[in-house]
Amino acid sequence: MVTARALNRSTLARQLLLAREPLTAADAVRRVVALQAQQPASPYLALWNRLSGFDPAGLDAAVTGHRAVRSTLMRITLHMVHAADYRAFREAMEPTLRGSRLGDPRFTASGLTAADADALVPGLLEYTGRPRSAAEVRGRLEEVLGTPVEPTAWRMLRQYAPLWHAPTGGPWSFGTRQSYIAAATPPTLADPDAALAGLRTLIRRYLEGFGPASVPDMAQFALVQQARVKAALQGLTAELEQVPGPGGTVLYDIPGAPRPAEDTPAPPRLMAMWDSILLAYADRSRVIPPAYRKLVTRVNGDVLPTLLVDGYVAGVWRPVDGGIEATAFHPLPEHVWRGLAAEAGSLVLFLADREDSVYRRYGHWWTKGLPAAETRLLRGD
Repeated sequence: MVTARALNRSTLARQLLLAREPLTAADAVRRVVALQAQQPASPYLALWNRLSGFDPAGLDAAVTGHRAVRSTLMRITLHMVHAADYRAFREAMEPTLRGSRLGDPRFTASGLTAADADALVPGLLEYTGRPRSAAEVRGRLEEVLGTPVEPTAWRMLRQYAPLWHAPTGGPWSFGTRQSYIAAATPPTLADPDAALAGLRTLIRRYLEGFGPASVPDMAQFALVQQARVKAALQGLTAELEQVPGPGGTVLYDIPGAPRPAEDTPAPPRLMAMWDSILLAYADRSRVIPPAYRKLVTRVNGDVLPTLLVDGYVAGVWRPVDGGIEATAFHPLPEHVWRGLAAEAGSLVLFLADREDSVYRRYGHWWTKGLPAAETRLLRGD
């Protein structure tokens, strides 16, 4: 049986969080499968936590060269994935995106239908053969339709269409002004066979980066129905193995994938907002102690930047004048504080050339109150 603590160590190993590794940005994105990316800084901070000598210019270049791409995918939110994974991932997500975007009452209330979207998408992709601003794309749609497009319908349509976000500059490649370009590897849409094949690929890739995992975990990661996951697994029996997990839970994994011993040391980390390890499981106690889940995942879906101590969430952090303010939810030993201070010193230097006040807009969660065993200003001195 794989213990709960051993599952934690498997996640850390596969997510490059037991030790920073010397990979390029694009290779790292491929290794960790997907980086949550609705906050533009988060993929950069995620890789800073995972790579030795990480230069953010490497991720800039990967994004500009369309080796790492940002698009609406799993959980109907923005992710950064390797371009080689995009087509299969988008095909896997087709039923979810189609139902949630084109079937949303707010979309249909505009007078548009799924059939209308099917007719519009090819022209939309042709028009975005080069980067186009959001205003340009919306204007083109209105020109084709001969009528204004309601804001919500426009949002639903652009989230459904297989578009990549084109870099617009700024400290983290993407700013508040959105720009779009057609996916270089167009997925097959509205095809059940393509969706099933894509989901099998997504499951394999998910297990490579986050396994071992249960059916509910896989469904949660992608936000797909468990029935779809079970159907996809039927075609993967020869490629996967089953291992018993805590409480007899059936877990699936890639044969030979890393499963470190549960007593493997895990260094402290200052994790990005919405880091994927916090969202990739139905059972989030793999990384987040249950008592802390509502503290770091707020009611509106914001997932705060966290302190990772011995592989588990132990508090939160934010940038302040003079360094990094770390709030621990339970008492931490001095040697842990020293490790966090060293990370904070490195992070301050990392942010200095980009955005030293990163995530500052989310400071209201601190003013609303967070329980704290101890709060320290970490300068890395």
